[in-house]
Amino acid sequence: MLCLCGSLRRLSSNRAALQAAQQLAPPTLQLVLYDGLGALPLFNPDDERDSLPLPVLDLRRAVGTADALLIACPEYAHGVPGAFKNLLDWLVGSLEFPGKPVLLLNTSARESHHAQAALVEILGTMSAQLLTPQPVSVGLPGAGCSAAQVLASADRCAQLRFALDLLAASSLAPSSPPDALGL
Repeated sequence: MLCLCGSLRRLSSNRAALQAAQQLAPPTLQLVLYDGLGALPLFNPDDERDSLPLPVLDLRRAVGTADALLIACPEYAHGVPGAFKNLLDWLVGSLEFPGKPVLLLNTSARESHHAQAALVEILGTMSAQLLTPQPVSVGLPGAGCSAAQVLASADRCAQLRFALDLLAASSLAPSSPPDALGL
């Protein structure tokens, strides 16, 4: 499973949630955190016709080999952060992304919903197999929290374990739509 963090911040709460999920994951569910968001060049469709930049090839390779994607993305000014939208733009024309099982985490304690709704729309347009119609909510204490702070809360751990169970179920039946998984 590939974890995609939508934030470039060094002390990102979204990254902390994904790191906590890595620690909570059972041995049968390997979560890998993608760390190339900041290295991606700005999307230009002309670059898809020529040779793709190495960071884009690495991204597409990571997505292609992943059984599913776990995405934790913040909301900036009621939208998806530009760097993360850029990542998604590089995947639009790829052969690796369509049909990929995707689970969204909403880590906002205020349950921000604008970026999450936009992500659901964007990912649906990109032919993702969304594992739930709405993101799994894992309300974190605020910007800059650590994985240890996430793991210190039994409620947050339970929410992340629920998300991990959904991911594990998707890997058991990768070609099944979410309805077939009982979601």
